[in-house]
Amino acid sequence: MPLQLIPSFLFFCFVQSITPGPANLASLAVALNEGREAALRQWRGIFVGFTIVSLSSVLITFFLGNILGEAVGVLSWVGSAYLLYLAWHLISPLLSTKKASREEATVPSTRKTGFFSGLFVQLTNVKIMVYCMTVLSSFVLPYTNSFLSLLLMGLFLPFTGPMCNLVWLFAGVRLQGIFEKHRVVINILMALSLVYCAVRLHL
Repeated sequence: MPLQLIPSFLFFCFVQSITPGPANLASLAVALNEGREAALRQWRGIFVGFTIVSLSSVLITFFLGNILGEAVGVLSWVGSAYLLYLAWHLISPLLSTKKASREEATVPSTRKTGFFSGLFVQLTNVKIMVYCMTVLSSFVLPYTNSFLSLLLMGLFLPFTGPMCNLVWLFAGVRLQGIFEKHRVVINILMALSLVYCAVRLHL
């Protein structure tokens, strides 16, 4: 990559990583509902999942070219279903005829939130698949088809998205006091945001 492209590349990475997406919204929701420790457990899965997607994108770009497009199409439906599942679990306690307790109103619960929930969010996150493929095809392949160059970029990308994801996570931790006062409204807004992300995957 030419040196003059580095500012554009870094800006692209920042914008793509900091904007709302499945992982960012999931981290915010868990931090608001369950606190920092649960959100960090999930974040470790998000980081590992991002790394798997990034390195898989390197291999597919180098060996298989455009075949990823078909896989993204299938995974986008899986990702949408999972986002709707998360949205339902944010809303369902509010629809109960019984008054939901604090534990019932948190979704996912601490029994469900952890490393593997974060991992699954990323492995079905079409946003980061497209992000990784765009970086590789726009900022690396036009200048070299070296596998080492692609691999180094693939190892760098996990330090962009998941790092920005921490901003959402710690914002959720800091806003917990506000959340306690407005739990119902915030859960509804978070659920609607997840539904929006699920729909956007197919627009």
